[in-house]
Amino acid sequence: MRDKVVKSMQSFSKAMIGPVLFLPVVGMMIALTAIMTNTAFVSEGGMLWTVGKFFNSMLNSIMGNLSILFCVGIANGMAKKKKADASFVALMSYIMFLGANSKWLELSGKMIEGATAGALYGTGQTIQLGFHVTDMGVFLGMIIGVLVALVHNKHCDTEFKGGFAPYGNSKLVYMIMIPVIAVLSIGVTYVWPGVANGISALTGFMSTAGAAGVFVYGFLNRFLIPTGLHHLIWSPFLYSAVGGQAVIGGENVIGAKPIFLALLSDPTAGMMPDTSRFLTYGLMKTFGIIGVALAFYVTAKKAKKANLKAQMIPATLTAVIAGITEPLEFTFIFAAPLLWLVYSVLDGFFQMVVYLIGVRVCATNGILDFLVLNLPAGIGRTLWPLYVLVGLIEILVIFVVFKFMIEKLNLKTPGREDDDTEIALDLNANAAAVKKELKAKQSGGGETEEDRLNQGRTIIEALGGKENILSLENCFSRLRVEVKDSTRIDEETLKGTGAAGIMKKGNDVQVVYGLSVSKMRTLVDDALEKMESNK
Repeated sequence: MRDKVVKSMQSFSKAMIGPVLFLPVVGMMIALTAIMTNTAFVSEGGMLWTVGKFFNSMLNSIMGNLSILFCVGIANGMAKKKKADASFVALMSYIMFLGANSKWLELSGKMIEGATAGALYGTGQTIQLGFHVTDMGVFLGMIIGVLVALVHNKHCDTEFKGGFAPYGNSKLVYMIMIPVIAVLSIGVTYVWPGVANGISALTGFMSTAGAAGVFVYGFLNRFLIPTGLHHLIWSPFLYSAVGGQAVIGGENVIGAKPIFLALLSDPTAGMMPDTSRFLTYGLMKTFGIIGVALAFYVTAKKAKKANLKAQMIPATLTAVIAGITEPLEFTFIFAAPLLWLVYSVLDGFFQMVVYLIGVRVCATNGILDFLVLNLPAGIGRTLWPLYVLVGLIEILVIFVVFKFMIEKLNLKTPGREDDDTEIALDLNANAAAVKKELKAKQSGGGETEEDRLNQGRTIIEALGGKENILSLENCFSRLRVEVKDSTRIDEETLKGTGAAGIMKKGNDVQVVYGLSVSKMRTLVDDALEKMESNK
């Protein structure tokens, strides 16, 4: 039972990543438009200001409609096949809910007066896509997305004969969703106010818990990375009412990150709000990981240091710049689990320190994301220099703690393996593949379509073959694969394709590719499609 629950949570977590992958891009672009509309740099009404306002409004519409994006994204991510059909049914189901819930509020006499989301703030109702509905935030999209996926996976292959033949497959899924949405739209009218009160209580607890709440949040966000469930920790705080809500510019803005971005576009606003405490989990990615890398290098065997240094530098830069930390983290999650526990505790501790000294930054990824989002906001509204100071202290503390533990406990971290070779634990197992590609380019060859297909086929075979793959998704840095038999996984071959690490939990496999994960996903998808067409 426990494994089934964990597996369901992992499936939902994987599906959540689909829409979330695009949001950092939206956030960075909103930050750039904030610079273009900042009257400290440009004249109000000028061409640059007008262009900035135009694009700011366009991009903010994404943050204001996250619910429908999560609905479609989750249905797509959880669907095991015919993903496009699942997405389309999810979109129709979402729109049906808005129409049905709005009409039921009217018929039942529960509709509260108010023509805008701002006017309805705090009433439990809102205006969404022109419909006056129960205010469920992103939870509406999540619930409908999951329901559609469950019905779709069970009935998308159901066939009828005779005159009913056109109503099978995905059309049947849609027909089943009609009564489901009808019941849901009526039910939430009576049930959701209680749920909303519970969410408010949770938000209140996190607020009153103060520093302790931030510590637990930061600790779990790091500690659960091996399971892939850490997405379920930060995503509700960033994009739902759990992370706070506020009326900004007459609009009801929900979630810690949308609130920060909305205020970023308002230069007249004062200090960034307390909700920013949920946006500092990039501290370890930008600073702490440097201390980890230094400790690994200093404690490595002398013969292995040169090789380790060559691997450590690019892996560390990837973490600092882009926030992809797995290539380094996956070297000690299992080799030194106690070190991982301490690492997670330190992450929570330093996020707590940032909160206690009043820093209000948005720092969820690497240094590039941090600069783009916080420099436009200004020092007075964020106190970002203090964040950097804490980060530098974190580097030193983690270095000292890791060095002490590695030497005292004789932990087998990179460069301390029990062998006599000069080769340290390979952080970039794709070195051979990269050299091969460079050699091909130097000889005038280059990568052909057949080369790409072969690389995809190699990954598929290393995953046990096409018939062993039940589902394939990806997040920021990993391929997430559900297989029939995990014993058929060829880890060495996967590392030869560029994987920095492989995680197996039952039949769920995560293959860490870092920044190249999107490319590797495309290679595998193309190869699978080719195999299917050759049947």
